[in-house]
Amino acid sequence: MKHIAIAATLVGLVLFFNQTSYAQDAPQLDLPRVKLSAGMHLVDAQVAATNATRATGLMFRKEMPQAEGMLFVFEQPTVQCFWMKNTPLPLTAAFVADDGTIVNLVDMKPQTTDSHCSAKPVRYVLEMNQGWFGKKGIKAGFKLAGTPFDAR
Repeated sequence: MKHIAIAATLVGLVLFFNQTSYAQDAPQLDLPRVKLSAGMHLVDAQVAATNATRATGLMFRKEMPQAEGMLFVFEQPTVQCFWMKNTPLPLTAAFVADDGTIVNLVDMKPQTTDSHCSAKPVRYVLEMNQGWFGKKGIKAGFKLAGTPFDAR
């Protein structure tokens, strides 16, 4: 019996570490997507909702269409901090509360390990091409809409 318990524990650890293996060396292009709206502006966002997909994020992406982004989804609100290691695109991170309200926006310089954090605990972070929010007149306090924010 003891050997079965140890074997089960080891199998569980192997599965856990395989699920939480971090960063790859190629862009992730096949994540699930969600449609969001920022007023009359639509966003087609890839959803990074696991440790592995969040860790890779938009790394290694050399281009991204203007109406696309990546929505990072966390299990619970906490202060979220992002960096741009291995990310050649200049991005803006919108730190978003459960109800879709943008808490703060931060422009992030490519290929750096500078930390960019939310002003308060949030569950969502939407990364878009740098300048996208500004061109649309979207600032902190603006409310995003879409399925992730509907139930909150």
